[in-house]
This record gives sequence, C-alpha cells and structure tokens, in this order.
Amino acid sequence: MQAEDKLREEFNRWAEAGRGEEMREEHLHIVEKMLAQMSFASNDKILDVGCGAGWLCGLLVDKVPHGQVVGVDVADAMVRRARKAYADRINLMFITAGVDDIPWDENFFNKIVSVESAYYWPDPAAGLREIFRVLQPEGALWILINLYKENRYAHPWAAQLAVPVRILSGDEWCELLRQAGFTETQHARIVDERPVPANYQSKWFGSAEELQKFRQEGALQVTGRKGA
Repeated sequence: MQAEDKLREEFNRWAEAGRGEEMREEHLHIVEKMLAQMSFASNDKILDVGCGAGWLCGLLVDKVPHGQVVGVDVADAMVRRARKAYADRINLMFITAGVDDIPWDENFFNKIVSVESAYYWPDPAAGLREIFRVLQPEGALWILINLYKENRYAHPWAAQLAVPVRILSGDEWCELLRQAGFTETQHARIVDERPVPANYQSKWFGSAEELQKFRQEGALQVTGRKGA
C-alpha cells in the first residue's frame, strides 16, 4: 500500500471516530495565536492543507466574506464530514487531495495554511513545491505543527501512530521551504500557557507534568513567502 493510501485509511478511521472535530478543542488556542499574526482582506483566497473535518476553514471563512476558502484533505471521510458541517457556507468548499497533487490552478491562493498536517506528508519537499505552485506571487504560507525535533516531549507520538511521520527541526523546515522557492522563511514558537488538570490522563503523555512541559516548548510555526 502506498504512503498516501495508508494516510487515507488511517484518517478515515479518525474521521469515523469523530477525531477530526476533536482537533478544534485541542488546537484552537495556538491556532488563534497564529491567526492573530495574519492580516486578512475580505476577498482573500485561502487554502487549508490537511483540513480534516474543516474546523479551521470555518474560522477562516468568517474572515473573508467576499473571498474563498478551500480545504483539502487526503481522507475522503474527513472531507464528507466537513462538507456536511459547513454546507451553508457558499464561499467554502472541500476537496479530497494529497498535498503533492492539489487540483487547482497555479498562482490562485494568496494565503495557504496547514495545521498539524505537515509531518504526515509522504514527501514534504514535493508537497511544498505544489503549495508554491498554487500560491500567488507575494502570497504567504503558514505551517503550524506540534511534532518537531526541538520538542522532545512530542517524540513518543511517533511510536503510537499507525502511519510514518517526519520529525524535522525548524531550520530543516525552513530549508525545505527555500528549496521549494519560498523567501522570507522563518520559524518561531507558539506557547500554550493553559494550565493542565492535575488528574490529566492520555495515551499521548505519561503525566500532567509531561503535557505541561510539551505546552511550554510550544508549537512550531514556519512561514514563507512567494516572491513577486
């Protein structure tokens, strides 16, 4: 089975279990901090790569009432749930596609975002080249991920996931962006300062203390721009 097929199969299972919708609660706090750094125009054309059940697209479409938001995800079950949840939004659509084959015209979107998706991409370099293709000149890419090399508290996730992941550093992600043609590349951390309940239990962290340290390390935000 090819890598993309494995991803589709796994995240279809996630969709059926309702985990796509759970991502909003888990990631909203840090995503709002990222969105606060972005300037939006009412007619922006925005692509969300790895949109899952569509919750981020739902936030974005409210910021661009005269624009367009498109969510793509490799898992068709996620896309079906997103379409059902946001069927009333006329300037929002969802399509099933992998990051390395986005079915859209070149130079179309002026903003592209991806949250908690990039480390799953089978070929990050190919994915970034495809993102660069569909991004307008002077457009910007914003990637936000929790699983990266500098945050060792997230590394045990790799052994618990049913699909391969790529744990790269901020510098390594920036280098991949530069190789794809992006300029003004940089990376930063978005810290999650929310307190952790003392009785916290999860398969992803061994204790509340581990989760607290993970949040203190912060999520990795990687940005780049396409030249004029």
